[in-house]
Amino acid sequence: MMRSYIEETGFFAGHDPRDLLKTYGSPLYVYNEKIVRSNLRRLKGLITKYPYRTNYSMKANSNLALLRIAREEGLNCDAMSEGEIRLLLKAGFTPDRIFFVPNNVSEEELKFAVANGVMTSLDSIDQLERYGRIAPGSKCAVRLNPGVGAGHHKKVVTAGKNTKFAITDDQLDEMFRVADRYDLKIVGINQHIGSLFMDPEPFLSAVSNLIQMAKRFGKLDFIDFGGGYGVPYHKVSEDEKPFDFDSFEKKFEKLLDDAVEELGYVPLFKTEPGRFAFCEAGVLLGTVHAVKYNAGKKYAGTDIGMNILTRPTLYGSWHDIEVIHDGTVTTDDPQQITVTGNICESGDIIADSRTLPKIVTDDIVCVLDAGAYGYAMASNYNQRLRPAEVLITLDGGVKVIRRRDTYEDLFRNMDV
Repeated sequence: MMRSYIEETGFFAGHDPRDLLKTYGSPLYVYNEKIVRSNLRRLKGLITKYPYRTNYSMKANSNLALLRIAREEGLNCDAMSEGEIRLLLKAGFTPDRIFFVPNNVSEEELKFAVANGVMTSLDSIDQLERYGRIAPGSKCAVRLNPGVGAGHHKKVVTAGKNTKFAITDDQLDEMFRVADRYDLKIVGINQHIGSLFMDPEPFLSAVSNLIQMAKRFGKLDFIDFGGGYGVPYHKVSEDEKPFDFDSFEKKFEKLLDDAVEELGYVPLFKTEPGRFAFCEAGVLLGTVHAVKYNAGKKYAGTDIGMNILTRPTLYGSWHDIEVIHDGTVTTDDPQQITVTGNICESGDIIADSRTLPKIVTDDIVCVLDAGAYGYAMASNYNQRLRPAEVLITLDGGVKVIRRRDTYEDLFRNMDV
């Protein structure tokens, strides 16, 4: 019998999912504050032996209420755009707690970061030169490619030989010449090898490589090793185990010991996880509106379209699904079912030919691990409304942290 994550964690804190959908609309993103804070504290406490800072990579989930929780828990944040910087400032982060790590951005965005005193990392020589023209004589960081990439899909591997990101080892001499030309002081280096790895070895190899690259620099204020810690997306279906932080921490700390010895000084060490912070703390509830058979294949059609959860269509990503019948998680009558959304695309599939409990019309499907790269990637494709987001608070209450779209929102920026 499959386990139930939402029952084991008491995810809904006694609230009936049917009532949540009736009150806030279907589909609906639901987050659990207790799980959020537990994950953030795990990330923050990863390294205690050396000066260490966790920067939450906010592209994974940019809800203002969740960002404020991250700030309260003592995390700093990474931003990829001017919009993300603005949102972090709105959430109460001071500029010294924001790290701007853009890719191929305009002069205007770089000027905004400079004007607001936000440390910026440049990930190409071209961008470094542009930054030098904007802010000669200033401090900055550079993003380096350690030659190692990892991730759950080729589209999320952000280092190695096949990526658009970062400055490679053979470009360092030219990079230093550009920095000297504009009197830029490079005070930090950062890397990111990719997203969602359960095997830490590629990350640890990249740490070693980045430390070797750090020797080419003078004394650095900080070295940022990136993030990408995995989440067990098959926890219900295959009893997949969580990322082994205890073992990872010991290996990581040993590399930092070696780094301090080789470099001859102790910089501030950083990581920049995104997914791990909120992924398991968020689920997506939706309603089954039709059950049908095509060529003997059973389909359960829901209101969770690819505009609401893009990852399965974009990456072929797996999300475990729990079925709620009459308010209770059911495991009855397992059968092969393909769960789809309501978008006019053949690729609008949440789960293809999945062994799931029997699903009937008006059942609720609960898509697990939807707290990262869920709402953050949502759209109004097919002019569908984006859902509300609610937070199950520590005291068991329910707080709306983003209202559901209205049809008026669809017209808001048009000339009508």
